Amino acid sequence: MATPWNSRGLLLLHELRMRGTVSAVAAARSYSASTVSHQLQQLEREVGLPLLEPEGRGLRLTAAGEAVARHAAQLLAAEEALRGELAALAPDAAPLRIAALQTSARTLIPRMLDALRDALPALRVEVIVTPPEHGLFETEAGGFDLAMAEQYPGHTRPHRAGLDRELLGRDPIRFAAGPASGIASLSDAREAAWVMEPEGTAARAWAVQQCRAAGFEPDIRYEATDLSAHLRLIAAGHAVGLIPGLAVAADEAEPRLVDLPGSPHREIFTSTRVSAQRLPGLRIARDALAEAFRSLPET
Repeated sequence: MATPWNSRGLLLLHELRMRGTVSAVAAARSYSASTVSHQLQQLEREVGLPLLEPEGRGLRLTAAGEAVARHAAQLLAAEEALRGELAALAPDAAPLRIAALQTSARTLIPRMLDALRDALPALRVEVIVTPPEHGLFETEAGGFDLAMAEQYPGHTRPHRAGLDRELLGRDPIRFAAGPASGIASLSDAREAAWVMEPEGTAARAWAVQQCRAAGFEPDIRYEATDLSAHLRLIAAGHAVGLIPGLAVAADEAEPRLVDLPGSPHREIFTSTRVSAQRLPGLRIARDALAEAFRSLPET
């Protein structure tokens, strides 16, 4: 009978395929780089074929390495599905880890935590507010069990292998300016100072496109991931911006809000690994988030 391949080596090969470098795998798993390399070398000896080959200063998977990594992903998904089934018998055995949108922290997350506490008081729930790009990647990689994310009109997010997607709702986006600024519409804002999210985010790309479609390049003087900071700058008359309704519902600042042409909206959704769908509390968390979103006042 053939000797089974070591499960840790399979896990690390799967991680290397996703993360790209040994150092990134080591950081994600809290191992040293030498430990990761040793485990991968051991797996290579067990398989009997080269799994990795040099590429510049790093490594890439060979054809055999890609095949073994795909096999590892299937094994890990099957194991996680079984763990979810067993965890239902002891729901306090492992935490439920959730990546949340910043705009949900004051509006949706408390309602979700209430529902989980009432249904599963022994379940440990961990919530980290993080950009959706990071939350989705780490959910696919196993760092989170559930991620909240958004996508803007014309800027759809890639569908990641092994992740499902459930729509929470549609969040209207409006032009926002200070009440005393004298700026009443997007077309009036060509000379204004703008606040936007950092470069590389879907929100930033979409906002810049709206300005260009209106015939001007925005003067972006302020950047922040925290939309509460956007609202405070706008309400004080220091900037203008494009603000989703969920952010307005979560803050006391009162800017002037103006509908945009076509009444655009962003879609808010949750994603989890298909193999993790039976984890205790996950269905409750998704349903509570959806109910909290539906109950928000119109902004």
